[in-house]
Amino acid sequence: MTRITLNGYPYDTEESTLYGLRTKTFPDTDVVLVDGVQATADLLVKDGMTVFFGKDPTGKGDMHSAMKARNSIAVKEGLKNACVGVAGLGGLGSNICEFLTRAGVGKLVICDFDRVDLSNMNRQNYLVRHLGMYKTDATEEMVHGMDPFVKVEKHTVMLDEGNIPGIFRDCDVVCEAFDRAENKAMILTTMATELPDIPLVCGNGMGGTDDPNRMVTKQFTDTITVCGDGTTGIETTDGVMAPRVNICAGHMANRVLQILQRKD
Repeated sequence: MTRITLNGYPYDTEESTLYGLRTKTFPDTDVVLVDGVQATADLLVKDGMTVFFGKDPTGKGDMHSAMKARNSIAVKEGLKNACVGVAGLGGLGSNICEFLTRAGVGKLVICDFDRVDLSNMNRQNYLVRHLGMYKTDATEEMVHGMDPFVKVEKHTVMLDEGNIPGIFRDCDVVCEAFDRAENKAMILTTMATELPDIPLVCGNGMGGTDDPNRMVTKQFTDTITVCGDGTTGIETTDGVMAPRVNICAGHMANRVLQILQRKD
């Protein structure tokens, strides 16, 4: 008898192979995952395996196709070769990475010098097991936990005028996800001077618990978009909390998808 985890539950089996196990338990499925990776050939069942049998609605029997089945063909084709930079992996940046990953963006260039700490847990896209990790490493883990096909380029550095051009030069779009006004101004100026043809999507005003309908997306120039309410910063008396931070991150991620699909 072999003990595995099957489709989320502990399971004891006498079957020796994955395909034999599938025939017995989920015969109508066509995707086999072992420890989060698609198995393209029959394998021996071993103690401790995590196995998932699922269905690809596209009929291709492919993990990636199944994950993006609800995206149109045009969306999938427009995003899979896209590269998006994310400057800062706090409340905005970590959640932007999730949204873009789930949407199907093919590559993320992520940058942050900081580590995950307890004060981040009220709004940032991390888990308790990430405490103490560099945010770049934790974000990479989260991204690949959602979609192992996304390419992640990590830069565990403090961004400045000197390194921004080299880090983001190959990106189709860059997201500014800093906390401080001076850092926001710095990347805006640097991008406008050194990488003027790359669109920059910024966040400004997502603190507190004010009316979420005040959060908007505004196009300021041909290459600069600002999302948020424009007023409630992190210094607001209500602090900075997950709902409005996520709304702003959603605006920013959606603007990125519009740009990548040329829906300006």
